[in-house]
Amino acid sequence: MERFSILVGDITLSDAEAIANAANTTLLGGSGVDGAIHRAAGPELLEACRRLGGCPTGEARITKGFRLRAGHVLHTPGPIWRGGGEGEAALLASCYRSCLALAAEHGLRTVDFPSISTGVYGYPVSLAAPVALRAIMGFLEDNPLPERVRMICHTEETAAAYRQAWNMWFAGEASEKL
Repeated sequence: MERFSILVGDITLSDAEAIANAANTTLLGGSGVDGAIHRAAGPELLEACRRLGGCPTGEARITKGFRLRAGHVLHTPGPIWRGGGEGEAALLASCYRSCLALAAEHGLRTVDFPSISTGVYGYPVSLAAPVALRAIMGFLEDNPLPERVRMICHTEETAAAYRQAWNMWFAGEASEKL
């Protein structure tokens, strides 16, 4: 678990080189973590996002971090939970992989993620956590960058779901590889 950790905190205070934003497809701000990141980054972020012209679910776009400590924001629209039968898991995994690929492409060494789609989009945290962790760990196994990835959970309950998924899927094998 050298390259990956799970923490409780406020992602807008992150000192990572990039933070992921659980955005909507317009990239123009919203509620939850998206709204918090836009408020903390200042109006320049909204202007930068307007120039991007949106982003499809499961893909990612990058902007500067403006007033955030993080120098970059990786915007990724997660899937809306519709019961699990409409490709939500594949789209959610794609969110994480797309952000990590974009970070690596830009030479970013550290990335922090929120729990994508588990707020207003309704994805159950207990189902999202293993999808997120498998996507992240699979990417880290095959790529040298980013060097450090953290899951920054807004609540202890969310962090507990990620820790449980970690212990179920990765505690024995991945910690030795990474």
